[in-house]
Amino acid sequence: MALALDDCWARIGVSGDGSCKELATHVHCRNCPVYAAAGARLLDRALTPGYRQDWAVHFARPKQKVNADTVSQVLFRIGPEWMALPTAAFQEVVEKRKVHSIPHRRQGTLIGIVNVRGELLVAISLARLLTLTHGQPAGGGRFTGERLLVASWENHRVVFPVDEVAGVQRFNPDQLREPPATLTKSGTSYTQAIVHWEKRIVSCLDADLLFPALSQSIA
Repeated sequence: MALALDDCWARIGVSGDGSCKELATHVHCRNCPVYAAAGARLLDRALTPGYRQDWAVHFARPKQKVNADTVSQVLFRIGPEWMALPTAAFQEVVEKRKVHSIPHRRQGTLIGIVNVRGELLVAISLARLLTLTHGQPAGGGRFTGERLLVASWENHRVVFPVDEVAGVQRFNPDQLREPPATLTKSGTSYTQAIVHWEKRIVSCLDADLLFPALSQSIA
């Protein structure tokens, strides 16, 4: 007999429309006690008829080769634009917190300094560098809300705010496409590829170009 569960995570959680009010506290459904309780019930349920036979058939199947060349990216949104940077560039994602401005340094990409786990880090505006506007896209967001991304790339350690984070996604190299010519001819473009993800077009940014540009902009 199938176990009856209220899969709220698929309706109003991160796999649904993101309208659950508890996401503001728990960030992701996997941190919610409702999700944990449902998992415990699944693990404690009685075995169904044919359970062992089904798994025997499963493990008897030939192993499928996994493409080890997949590209791991962290996807985030600023305003209406979805972007991605290599997962290796990020150290953590933290909740939005107060950024303290620096006297006489309120122009350009520098926002100020922010305390992250007791350490003061420079906060910059990726939106200003890319000439983007913060805000909700049409239809609202469905992933985690405003966050600060703590990034580090070849000794360039910065924090920048984003409007939404979709987490880590992996793409096969053949999913990446050349950016439009209108972007590649732009002197301020940091997009090295685009990828289609969940009916969205995501700009994959070139970390080797982006982070030195950010550092130079606040020097």
